[in-house]
Amino acid sequence: MRDRARFPAPRDRQSVPLVIVGGGIAGLCAAWRLQKRGFRDFVLLEMDSQAGGNSKWGENDVSAYPWAAHYVPVPNKEAALVRELFEEFGLLRGGEWDERHLCHSPQERLYLHGRWQEGLEPEVGVTKDHHAQYRRFEERIRELRASGQFTIPLERGAKPSRLDQISMADWMAEQRFDSAYLGWYVNYACRDDYGATARATSAWAGIHYFASREHEETGPLTWPEGNGWIVRRLLERVGGHVRTGAFVRAILKDGRRWRVVAGQTEYRCAAVIFAAPTFLANYVLEEPVDLRSFVYSPWLTANLTLDRLPREPYGEPAWDNVIYDSPALGYVVATHQSLRTRIDRTVWTYYWALAQGTPQANRALLLDKDWGYWKEAILRDLAKAHPDIRECVSRLDILRLGHAMACPVPGAVFSAQRARLARGRGTLFFANSDVSGISIFEEAQHHGVRAADQALAVLGRP
Repeated sequence: MRDRARFPAPRDRQSVPLVIVGGGIAGLCAAWRLQKRGFRDFVLLEMDSQAGGNSKWGENDVSAYPWAAHYVPVPNKEAALVRELFEEFGLLRGGEWDERHLCHSPQERLYLHGRWQEGLEPEVGVTKDHHAQYRRFEERIRELRASGQFTIPLERGAKPSRLDQISMADWMAEQRFDSAYLGWYVNYACRDDYGATARATSAWAGIHYFASREHEETGPLTWPEGNGWIVRRLLERVGGHVRTGAFVRAILKDGRRWRVVAGQTEYRCAAVIFAAPTFLANYVLEEPVDLRSFVYSPWLTANLTLDRLPREPYGEPAWDNVIYDSPALGYVVATHQSLRTRIDRTVWTYYWALAQGTPQANRALLLDKDWGYWKEAILRDLAKAHPDIRECVSRLDILRLGHAMACPVPGAVFSAQRARLARGRGTLFFANSDVSGISIFEEAQHHGVRAADQALAVLGRP
């Protein structure tokens, strides 16, 4: 990409009304919407050998496992698009969720002060003041939820707010939430959903994490391969349009049409849906996109194959397992949804959002350090809760994600740049979840569907 002159000229030319660039959830949901509307004359180009984006998965002789996104919270009744998709998949029937796909108990636990506790709110050895602050925090979140501003998707009701101009840490200080345990919990939530500390996260986005969903919900929905299960179902429906191994290196305006160059093929089309991460657009478009408010967090993900479970103090395994004050986010267990009564071998998916320091410095660190460095860092961290972890692990695979997800820094969510991108640029439409500044499944689906509808409108289709 840095030396475009070395690319050979395309040998093959094809004409198609519409090209989708990027085969993550946004691109696949755009394809799903087009097909639902009876429009089938399009192609979806995916650079990787496997579609899915941040919902890619892997599998071995023990289990399938996720590489990034691994669950979807049970959608509110107002989330019509998600519920439509999940009804089509058979997850929701007659208003009832298929319990096989709801996370089994125990769902989550926290390793704190040398022991495991159920749930992620610190309970072991905490003070009465923490409990009082936590209850006050919950009450404040209930008030903010009732305002109707913290919606999913954002376009359903969110409006520009002062809260987007300050950090979550600043808002916590304003509200006099100074419990160290509550501070850890909120900081963990920001790292978990946004790959950023509370000090680097917009207060609006930080509150959205807690206030956007029903308080008394069941779930989440999860699978051994994480959101790869959703990708599989989407590919069953639209896979005939998907071209993997299609590295898009140029999107060129040609009068009123576009030329999309992918490998040795040039696609000539009337409209383009750009569903890849938006920061990539400026590498392939002739006319640059204003990306001043776009920041992306780097992540490291590892899948550890265990030939046996750790000994005590392992405790009763949960789906999501977090170590207090760890630089990482903990691990989820791929075999947790299994109905087998005994499980010896398993796969743990370990997540590490590199949130301390700048994203640029952390991307450099990801590139600089090799597999041995990260393997040691991961096993040292896990040994805090599982002293015999090295005796259990037979294989450790690592994925480095330089731009894993959009990071909603203060001022980013309601920026003018994002609003312009949502409107599209003529016959070019942006569909990645980063257009919302919040990288969650519902936003990816929403923007994919919106872009598909916009494309159908300019193509003169119903």
